[in-house]
Amino acid sequence: MDQEGDTYDLLLIGGGSGVGKSTVGWEVSALLRRAETAHCLIEGDGMDQIHPPPDGDPHRTAITERNIAAVWANYAALGQRRLIYTNTVSILDEAPMIGRAMGGDEVRVTCVLLTADEATVRQRLAVRETGSQLGVHIERSLRAGRRLAEEAPVGTVRVPTDGRAVPDIAAQVVRLTGW
Repeated sequence: MDQEGDTYDLLLIGGGSGVGKSTVGWEVSALLRRAETAHCLIEGDGMDQIHPPPDGDPHRTAITERNIAAVWANYAALGQRRLIYTNTVSILDEAPMIGRAMGGDEVRVTCVLLTADEATVRQRLAVRETGSQLGVHIERSLRAGRRLAEEAPVGTVRVPTDGRAVPDIAAQVVRLTGW
């Protein structure tokens, strides 16, 4: 895909905790590197980690946008045109915000919602979460998964991750982008 002017490509990978967003994002990046396709990756979980929230920004949305804009500016200065962004609700709330942060005349967005059944989510989170918040984390993930399933924008592609190898999932996601 040729990149022209201020046109950028944005891949949003969303889904509840335990569906594989970070793992798939990293594997997508690895596939693109092997194909020598220019891109960059931002893990959205680190873009709003501040406490207390800034005045007037209780949901940390403004600081998230500022942080993405700052990181993207560095990538764009190096000629990057494609961004992979992983975050639970990225497909819902963040496409317009990230588009603004990218500052392009046109941002082509591919929304991917990774899914997994409840048993898979519980199993994956039990391995990852060893502290006292496992139950809370599982319930929050399942709630987020239901919300994402109900509110995903038109055009969002749902990609199940249950019982699938990460390279296969990532290959499907790369095909969806056309990159």
